[in-house]
Amino acid sequence: MTQSVVVQVGQCGNQIGCCFWDLALREHAAVNQKGIYDEAISSFFRNVDTRVVGDGGSISKGKICSLKARAVLIDMEEGVVNEILQGPLRDVFDTKQLITDISGSGNNWAVGHRVFGSLYQDQILEKLRKSAEHCDCLQCFFIIHSMGGGTGSGLGTFLLKMLEDEFPEVYRFVTSIYPSGEDDVITSPYNSILAMKELNEHADCVLPIDNQSLFDIISKIDLMVNSGKLGTTVKPKSLVTSSSGALKTQHKKPFDAMNNIVANLLLNLTSSARFEGSLNMDLNEISMNLVPFPQLHYLVSSLTPLYTLTDVNIPPRRLDQMFSDAFSKDHQLLRADPKHSLYLACALMVRGNVQISDLRRNIERLKPSLQFVSWNQEGWKTSLCSIPPVGHSHSLLALANNTCVKPTFMELKERFMRLYKKKAHLHHYLQVEGMEESYFTEAVSSLSALIQEYNQLDATKNMPVQDLPRLSIAM
Repeated sequence: MTQSVVVQVGQCGNQIGCCFWDLALREHAAVNQKGIYDEAISSFFRNVDTRVVGDGGSISKGKICSLKARAVLIDMEEGVVNEILQGPLRDVFDTKQLITDISGSGNNWAVGHRVFGSLYQDQILEKLRKSAEHCDCLQCFFIIHSMGGGTGSGLGTFLLKMLEDEFPEVYRFVTSIYPSGEDDVITSPYNSILAMKELNEHADCVLPIDNQSLFDIISKIDLMVNSGKLGTTVKPKSLVTSSSGALKTQHKKPFDAMNNIVANLLLNLTSSARFEGSLNMDLNEISMNLVPFPQLHYLVSSLTPLYTLTDVNIPPRRLDQMFSDAFSKDHQLLRADPKHSLYLACALMVRGNVQISDLRRNIERLKPSLQFVSWNQEGWKTSLCSIPPVGHSHSLLALANNTCVKPTFMELKERFMRLYKKKAHLHHYLQVEGMEESYFTEAVSSLSALIQEYNQLDATKNMPVQDLPRLSIAM
């Protein structure tokens, strides 16, 4: 069994991380009712004997004593991390694995990347090494950050390069929250484009998620709950409402609900690596099968049923309907329509009581309506995990390497150019030591090259599929 370490950077990264650990604990508690420390729990948690002075004695088997998250928490403001340490999850985090400052990055990528990067490089490296030492077989670093702020985009991408240098064999999966068009951070297009160049160069897989899609999904769920259809009621320990469980708190803290969707994505993504199933998919298989070219590593995710995310008491989606939903634009965590774009590859990660025959039947049913590149017509990767999400019979996570990410990048580039043509706010970046204007021109040309690669793929969209000659073996 392999282990993964979660690195949460900035306000957004730490808030999502907090939701992830909460849901992961609930999921394992529901599955592991005897309280035995097993391989499934070990993938994200250490079992520690808190009576041992110093680092705490790690216990590899037997009863669960005290679970510690395999996590590193980094933020250049103290607020969110302090809130976590005063909240119900305070005992889950090892206080030696936190790095905070008090000044913040001021929504400036250059401050996060260049100032705090060099200032905290040794400390971050020490914490990452310590996390790695606690693993028997470290397979993946999950980095959670936002693209629009200063710490998430700047320091988040700085440590990505560090991870590549220090742990070249360990996969780097990045969950990046992209700003919406109505973002209140005026410099977010600068931060996002500068961060994109680093993601292009140093990530193995990026799961781009945009705030607007999350907000739309929550609005739909709200509408269903409040319309009272089908006797929709929210269970007291709902997975999407905040800790008090009352629906009205959603409106006070809408980000709780949005963050829970991202947390559920990560739970489903890793379920096959944590639990038993008839068709397991390891994290390295995602990168191996879904990323045919190193820079085209952006995977669009969709989750179904969306009601999994609220624990609303409504009839479960029929299995076939669930597969159809995964390819509709309403279920994507990025504003994108994969059905009308070109697939390079697609992974279906199913949880619950589903048969391989159900998977095959639905792939055959959906295939005619989806366009795959001519050289990868059978570009499907599937997994079946027998443990469903808490309170549900089955769920599906679809990961698509699809040219539908291109409009998100084009829109980001347009917003960047509107600011950059006027050189608006540029002086805030250039007064940071070592930051030059060439960083901006290189970053935008890196993004343009990425968009061009997607354009070239899109140009092949309606080309006939050639029946390639097969090797004949002389008998």
